[in-house]
Amino acid sequence: MRIPALALLLFTLLWPLAGLQGEEKVKSMTIKKLTPVLLVDEIEPCVQFWQRLGFEKTTEVPDGNRLAFVILQKSGVEVMYQSFASAEKDAAFQGQSYRKGPTFLYVEVENLDDVISAMKGVEVVMPVRTTFYGAKEIGVKDPAGHIVTFAQFSPAPQH
Repeated sequence: MRIPALALLLFTLLWPLAGLQGEEKVKSMTIKKLTPVLLVDEIEPCVQFWQRLGFEKTTEVPDGNRLAFVILQKSGVEVMYQSFASAEKDAAFQGQSYRKGPTFLYVEVENLDDVISAMKGVEVVMPVRTTFYGAKEIGVKDPAGHIVTFAQFSPAPQH
């Protein structure tokens, strides 16, 4: 089946405009929250990692004598952990492989020195540095191998 040249021309010219309605909807859509869910072998050491920073367990789902899932929160910031064993039991995850590699989190903080004190003894994968974009950062590895970069931005200069 051949498409008439005029129809093809109109399609080519009007196709970009067809997406604009969708873009307008996307721009006006409100996103309320984004929470990472990190898959791990063991949740308990990860809970202790975040408790160093003052996070509290708000939800936990046990699986025998272990945790299958946990939500940790502090000051409106949230992180979730789910065990691989729990994910493998979940019918929605059946047949899928999630053991590919670490997740990387970037966490902006008010005072990096407080984080550095709280992270004593944790494996540092990126020593403290100052970036070209004005952040002082440190990268650490959580007990499950996920990389967490903590960053403090300098206040904007006052004019």
